[in-house]
Amino acid sequence: MRGSKRWGNLGMAAGAVTAALFAVFDLYQWALAYAGDRFHNDFTFYYAAARIGLAHGWPSIYDLHLQQVELDAIGSGIKIAELARYISPPPVAWAAIPLTVLPYPAAYWTWSALLLIALAITWHLASPGHGPWRVVHFAAAVGWLPVIYGLQLGQPGIFVALGVAACYALLRAERPFWAGIALGALALKPQLAFLVPAALLLSGRTRAFWGSVLALGLLAAASGIALGPAGIAAYEARLSFAAGVPVNRELTIAPLVGSLASGAAPLALTRVIQAAIALWALLLTYRLRRRGPEWIFVPALIGGLLASPYLHLDDLAMLGLAAWLYLRTSPPAWTFAFMLAVAFAAEGLPFWGPLPLIVGELGALVLLSVETIKHHDSPVEIPAPWRPAPSANRRAPS
Repeated sequence: MRGSKRWGNLGMAAGAVTAALFAVFDLYQWALAYAGDRFHNDFTFYYAAARIGLAHGWPSIYDLHLQQVELDAIGSGIKIAELARYISPPPVAWAAIPLTVLPYPAAYWTWSALLLIALAITWHLASPGHGPWRVVHFAAAVGWLPVIYGLQLGQPGIFVALGVAACYALLRAERPFWAGIALGALALKPQLAFLVPAALLLSGRTRAFWGSVLALGLLAAASGIALGPAGIAAYEARLSFAAGVPVNRELTIAPLVGSLASGAAPLALTRVIQAAIALWALLLTYRLRRRGPEWIFVPALIGGLLASPYLHLDDLAMLGLAAWLYLRTSPPAWTFAFMLAVAFAAEGLPFWGPLPLIVGELGALVLLSVETIKHHDSPVEIPAPWRPAPSANRRAPS
């Protein structure tokens, strides 16, 4: 026992040192990237869109001419191109409004500080383990390419991850309605966790589902009112254009389906397969619904990324959140090696492309499917706080 404990401590120390070195290196690379070109990030477009909305009205934030004028006004040197334009939902620009009173450099680092705080809170709410191991998880997150890339770009995906983690934590605290409200963060990047509200409904967490409907419905209504018909049409045009840009689909299954399909409509086939994957993930959520709140989110996050029509490297940070939640279920030790392999596949995307990652994501859904079969006929132990009190009239959690 002493020997195994010693080896365990050595393993923890080695993991901590490795994660810390990767984190320090990535933070250094972030600083170098900013020093090389402080405007080369997505926050520049959020900042510009907020200034356009305040000066010209919110229907104008998708006007490419005004975007170029604003980019020139802040001295960015950026020219509007297929990947250099504001196409995010209005709430992203609204989130940047308070920062428009600051000079751009101060606004960027304030936004970055908020992202780091969001990452820290997400880690606090969702990461598994106790004591030093949790610190290893935080360092590993900062040292993982999808996370540091999102931080460097100023992407709001970490705010979405925080919303999902808060939803999970509030479910565990038996605050289902507020758990749903926390999913209002999905309005910033809906493609990152769009299956989670449906997963809440299928798992029987109806109050959480209606909370998410209220939060997202209000934000959608506010966006529609702010944009008006002309702004909505411009937004749809920007989204349609972005859907046709190949780099926006590189990490989805679309290129794989296109390379394998012999017919004339690979896009239609892709959408059918993506819909099937989404239904598969939701079915897993339904089958695992009585096994604790973690099982609501893990299939929905993994299946949602596979079913998404639009993904970039930084969006894969949601896989890290899914891994944290899965590890909280105390899975078999060998699955940790599988998750490390998937994380490594994401880390090496610039070298070997998306195929190993997509195979890993599909493999994760297969493993979750095996989990549903293995436990389908066995008695289910519902973890606290989902274990109901002994009462014949007690209703299922919602």
